[in-house]
Amino acid sequence: QVRLVESGGGLVQPGESLRLSCSASGINFKIHPMAWYRQAPGKERESVANISSSGSTNYAESVKGRFTISRDNAWNRVYVQMNMLKPEDTAVYYCNTIYRGANVWGKGTLVTVSS
Repeated sequence: QVRLVESGGGLVQPGESLRLSCSASGINFKIHPMAWYRQAPGKERESVANISSSGSTNYAESVKGRFTISRDNAWNRVYVQMNMLKPEDTAVYYCNTIYRGANVWGKGTLVTVSS
């Protein structure tokens, strides 16, 4: 069974940083692209960043230059380092991969950016 577990969310002030982690199990992690999505209150889920099996990355325009996605294939983990956080980054952040043609999601971790 494929399982994704996010951690690292919390309450921070604008301008501060957080690093989210996602631990994957049940898959051959190193061959799978991984992604982070987020869903703010009252809004649809949106892509934040993704990383291919070879390490190529893509970012949403709203987070470019502030967020960095990375992966550790030895530990089956994907991370997103979030710097210069803004109130509009407040959301539940979800880890995602595609397994046998279907999206797999974690339960999410809440990030709140507020003064």
